[in-house]
Formats: sequence, C-alpha cells, structure tokens
Amino acid sequence: MNDKYLSVSVINRYIKHVIDTDSNLQQVFIKGEISNFKAHSSGHLYFSIKDETSKINAIMFSNNARKLNFNPVDGTKVLITGRISVYEATGNYQIYVEEMMEDGVGNLYIAFEKLKKQLASEGLFDEKYKKPIPKYPSKIGVITANTGAAIKDIISTIKRRYPIGQVILFPSLVQGENASKDIVKNIKLANTFDLDVLIVGRGGGSIEDLWPFNEEIVARAIFDSKIPVISAVGHEIDFTIADFVADLRAPTPTGAAEMAVPNMVDLVKYIEQLKIRLSSNILKKINIQKLQLDSLKNSYILKNPLIIYENKKQRLDLINNRINEIVLKKVELKKLQLESLKNSYILNNPNVLYEKNKEKLNLININLNKIINTKLENNSNKLNTLIEKLELVNPLNVLKRGFSLTYKNNKIIKSVKKVKKDDLLNIKLNDGNIIVNVKEINNEI
Repeated sequence: MNDKYLSVSVINRYIKHVIDTDSNLQQVFIKGEISNFKAHSSGHLYFSIKDETSKINAIMFSNNARKLNFNPVDGTKVLITGRISVYEATGNYQIYVEEMMEDGVGNLYIAFEKLKKQLASEGLFDEKYKKPIPKYPSKIGVITANTGAAIKDIISTIKRRYPIGQVILFPSLVQGENASKDIVKNIKLANTFDLDVLIVGRGGGSIEDLWPFNEEIVARAIFDSKIPVISAVGHEIDFTIADFVADLRAPTPTGAAEMAVPNMVDLVKYIEQLKIRLSSNILKKINIQKLQLDSLKNSYILKNPLIIYENKKQRLDLINNRINEIVLKKVELKKLQLESLKNSYILNNPNVLYEKNKEKLNLININLNKIINTKLENNSNKLNTLIEKLELVNPLNVLKRGFSLTYKNNKIIKSVKKVKKDDLLNIKLNDGNIIVNVKEINNEI
C-alpha cells in the first residue's frame, strides 16, 4: 500500500535529473538586477537575480568569481551566462553562474575581447618584448591627469620611498572621447625625454571611464615606447588592454610607484650591509697579505739571495759540459765516416764502378734483343696462319677451281625461283664475266 508513495529525496533527485538533462537549460543567458548579495569567505558568491515581477537564486563559485572585472553589489544590473539546476537538499532550483558582466557594457566587453585576441595574435603581449624596469631610476615619467588621487598617490609614494628620484608629469586626459589621442601624444612626448621608466594610468572608475586604455592606438603607443612602461589603470580587479601590452602591470597607481622605485630605507640598509662585508673582506685580505709578507721576509732565499745565483751558475756549467760532450761525439762520428769514405774501394777505383755497370748494360741489351726477335718471330707465325685461313675462305679461290657466281641486278642468285624467262644474268668466272639471256628455266637438278 505504501509502495506508491515516494520520498522527498527521490522526488528532488528526479526533478534535478529532468532539469539537468534538458539541453535548453544547460546554457542560459539572463539579465536582471542583483539582490540579497553575499560574498562567502570561501570565495563563492550567493545572490538573487530579479526583474519587476520575478527572481531566481544564483550561485557563482570562486573559480569563476575571480574572473570578474567589477564589484557586484545589490542593485547592480548584470548580464549572466550559466546553467539551471536543482539544489537537491532544499529542492530549490537556481542558476549556476559561469560568466557575469555589468549590463550596458556588453558591447564594450565584446570589443575588448576582440581587440585583445587580435593584439595577442600579433605578439604585442609576448614576454620576449617586455623591457626590464631599471632598479635605480633617476627620472620617472608619469602620464595621468594633473589633478585627482592618482597623481597625488604616485608622487607621495615616490617621495617617501625614493626622494632622490625626479618625477616628471605629462598631464593628460584619462577619460572621454579625446583621452586616447591625448595619452598617445604624451607617450610620444615622454619618449623624447631622458627617462628611465614611464608610468601610464589613472584611478578607478567604470568600464566606460577606463575605456581609453582599451583603445588600439594606446596599446600600440605603449608597445612602441622605447622607455619601459608600467601600466597603472584603476583598481586591482580592473584589467585593460594597456595592462597586457605594458612591460609591467601594477594593481593601482600607488602600486605602480612602488614598482617603479626602490625603498630608500632598504637601500640604506643594503649599503650598510655592503660596507660591513667590504670592510670584513678588506681586513681578511690585509691579514692574508701580511702572512704572505712575513713568509717572504723569513724565507731562506730572501735571506741568502746569492744562493739563487750560485744554483743557476752551477746548472749553467752542467749544461755547457753536456753540450761540449755532445759536440765532440758528433765530430768524432763524422771523422770516422769521412775516413771510411776515403778508404773505400769504389772511391779509390772509380773505373771499377763504370766497368761493372757497363757489363750489366751489355747483358740487358743482349736479353732485350732476344726478347724482341722472339716476339717478332711469334707475330710473323701468327700472321702467316691468319693469311692461310683467309685464303681458305676467299671466294675467288673457289672460282679458280671451275665454279662461278651468278648475279641478277648485282645480287647473287641462290635459287632458280629468283629467275624468270628473258632475265639478263651476269655470270662471274675466274677470268671474267658473261652476260646471258634466260631462254628456259629447268627446276630439275
């Protein structure tokens, strides 16, 4: 009887399954106003999206929330992309938000992403083009509005941290229709000054206020700058195209000033440490040199310098003696060789060598004549043999034995089938030719 009743968990699970398998609910686009906003310590965001008559609960997990470029609060109108599902424990359906941006800036966001993709493909964001920020700059250029919190924060931070640094301001429009052109003009102007680093930026604002720093002409001017550029636009969560192109991105204008210059207090401490280390190393070096000097002063050689001369003189004598011995041995050897030559039988009787070679030459001549005669006789015999063989196959010799050759039109007749009545034939005999006219053809042999 009770089997037909289902538990709440089963119902909620079934409804969740139905919604999760509906393809129309796997990616939805909703616009509305945030209410009941709460940011959890885990980083997850919980809120509702409402319009004039309805509302839907929403959750945005921390991994997606970190991508937001604005601070959501109650009353913010937003555009949301996400999926609809059911939280099984309570049975409430809600939207799981994957992307969220302020309503009214959708077109700007699309333009931002399009330009970002284009410039990235051209390599303007590549690390290999990033110029290093000098550690100890003398002149720091700043392009921003000449009034407002940004320039005050930058100047006060640099003066506090690095009072020896010189700040040069290039006042510029930082929002509005003509701001991008003015920023580009000032970047080019700053590059004519002898600057070590250039800060470009402004304080916080809406995406529309920050838009000049998303313009292509500003991005290319920053990329083309010969001076290293630090981008300092808005707050830490604000990202602009200028941030990606710049050599270094600062979270705020104050942060840019801190990145641009070192802290003088830290430098003084570091210099003091170097002084201590230098003094210690100098003292160690002096002590080592003193020990070496004492060792030299107490050395036996230094106290008895003539020993060096005497040792060298003795060595020179040994070398001279050795050289003399070698030279004398060489001379004696050559004398012996000379005597041997002088007493040699050939040198005393040079005609013997001539007679001996003359006899050898005669023998060679006799042997050579024998070889030539033998070769000629062999070749003559071979020639006679070849002539005899040729005589045997000579057709003229056949004719001498009573045979003849019959021609028709200068071609030898080998068969009666090649001859017709009244043909003129040429019969070749040993001693001449006979021209005949065919009267009759007999096929019998």
